[in-house]
Amino acid sequence: MKIITDKKNELEIEITGETHTLCNALRKTLMEDKDVEAAAYVIEHPIIGEPKLYLRGKNPKKSLKVAAETLQSRCDEFKELLESDGDGKTKGKKKAKKPAKKAAKKTTKKTTKKAAKKK
Repeated sequence: MKIITDKKNELEIEITGETHTLCNALRKTLMEDKDVEAAAYVIEHPIIGEPKLYLRGKNPKKSLKVAAETLQSRCDEFKELLESDGDGKTKGKKKAKKPAKKAAKKTTKKTTKKAAKKK
């Protein structure tokens, strides 16, 4: 990362080796901050260009740090969700099966009702 402009309410950095993936997510997260007036990035050349992120606000360095931490937290949460079975439980843990007696009672009741209808 290279700092291009560092003023009281403005910050411009070059984020070496990154692409639209990180920059757009970071820009969107920055815009959620009420202290940020503007956040944008540009990649001047699609193959050899390095992204430059521009930020204007109350305290741009603090806002950038908070946005990066927020993005990291969201990525961790997303990773955990992918590794879970959808209901917050981690894959690999077996779900508890219902006792066989309850299933047998339900079958018996259904069978009894069917038998009663036939009579």
